[in-house]
Amino acid sequence: MSRIIAIANQKGGVGKTTTAINLSSCLAEKGKKVLVIDMDPQGNTTSGLGVDKNALENTIYEMIIGECLLEECLLENVFNNLSLIPSNVNLSGAEIELMDIEGKEYIVRGQVNTIRDNYDFVIIDCPPSLSMLTVNAMTTADSVIVPIQCEYYALEGLSQLIHTITLVKKRLNPNLDMEGVVFTMYDARTNLSLQVVENVKNNLHQNIYKTIIPRNIRLAEAPSHGMPINLYDSKSAGAESYKLLAEEVINKGDR
Repeated sequence: MSRIIAIANQKGGVGKTTTAINLSSCLAEKGKKVLVIDMDPQGNTTSGLGVDKNALENTIYEMIIGECLLEECLLENVFNNLSLIPSNVNLSGAEIELMDIEGKEYIVRGQVNTIRDNYDFVIIDCPPSLSMLTVNAMTTADSVIVPIQCEYYALEGLSQLIHTITLVKKRLNPNLDMEGVVFTMYDARTNLSLQVVENVKNNLHQNIYKTIIPRNIRLAEAPSHGMPINLYDSKSAGAESYKLLAEEVINKGDR
């Protein structure tokens, strides 16, 4: 049974794309068949997986507006066990194109459901906004993982995101669950990181992953080489953390 997980947070710079790329790659490394869907117009997941986002004929944008089928924008086995539906800046026009379309909240779901059984996991990288693209990701997904940066304003905006997830669950996708929160950019040298983790644990009644992703130079370097961290530097602290997170995600599904 495949699982579709949206990686969402309307705040930018919280490690959302980093988590989408590296969680997907570590799941693939563990023998799972994984499809990554880049739903962010910045296309950072696409380029972070070594694909030239500006040289693509078909992306998720063309699929959404009906100019191509999912199969025509699907890039199979970008890495072993890891396929990609890419994105680029064209996707920023999708909001306007979708305005008057009937059932616009379900366009991506309709397409993804035709191939979901080919994969163990489908990971969707959402844009850093609560937009129609994010709603499409949430109607497609079974659950949502929320990356939270270990910084002072971590909780700000989180209640808004949880409210959106609850709303989508109530009105559009009754099967949607809050998969959990994962802490990113943890700096063991600062008291602040520790305080943020404690604060969120005390105030947030959600599943929180045990694995905490550290601040890590190698993790920051990997995208510029178009490689996930487990292939760029498999011994780094960042790679070890994402491998542990992948284990947790797999085990949660097995339960």
